[in-house]
Amino acid sequence: MTEFRESSNYRNAELRGCHQYVLPEIKRLTADLKPHSRILDAGCGNGSLTREFARMGHTVTGIDLSRNGIEIARAQCPEGRFEVLAADRHMLEHLNEPPFDLVYSVEVIEHLYDPISFLEGCFLATRPGGMFLCSTPYHGYLKNLAISLTNGWDRHADPLDQGGHIKFFSEKTLTRALRMAGFVKPGFVRSGRTPLLGKSMIAAATRPA
Repeated sequence: MTEFRESSNYRNAELRGCHQYVLPEIKRLTADLKPHSRILDAGCGNGSLTREFARMGHTVTGIDLSRNGIEIARAQCPEGRFEVLAADRHMLEHLNEPPFDLVYSVEVIEHLYDPISFLEGCFLATRPGGMFLCSTPYHGYLKNLAISLTNGWDRHADPLDQGGHIKFFSEKTLTRALRMAGFVKPGFVRSGRTPLLGKSMIAAATRPA
């Protein structure tokens, strides 16, 4: 089982901090999504992002290991389906649904011991020709240098942060992981701060038709 966010304790249904700057890019990248598309949020937390797609008329499903997060999601978005479920290579069979038009994951993969199982599950959950979006904190030469020069690694990657980040991706390593899972045409945008020092990067990839 690929575990993530098991220690999260959601207090309300509001967007979390990183969602504030990731959501506008997610909306831009999915602007051409057909009406009433089927969407899976892999690692939905409290369902705040899933709710945004439901408001646009899409059919939404969210999975997460946080039980109280799922309870909040069900309450705030009753038209969606929300399940306490691990996002691994078996998630689609456990959901017992056909593959989705869009699968997305926001700030989840950096918490996982087995990110390849997660990406393989997202691949299987995406219909042929469908889109997968994956956001994670951005790491690149200039940003890593800036963190080092300001002695910021103890704060940025605090080893005492329960349920904190254990994987640190660059565009190169996330591209390699996406291709290992079967996705093609990965492209990236960054969000938060300036592009050179972006807080997060969002990978957009496709399952071959």
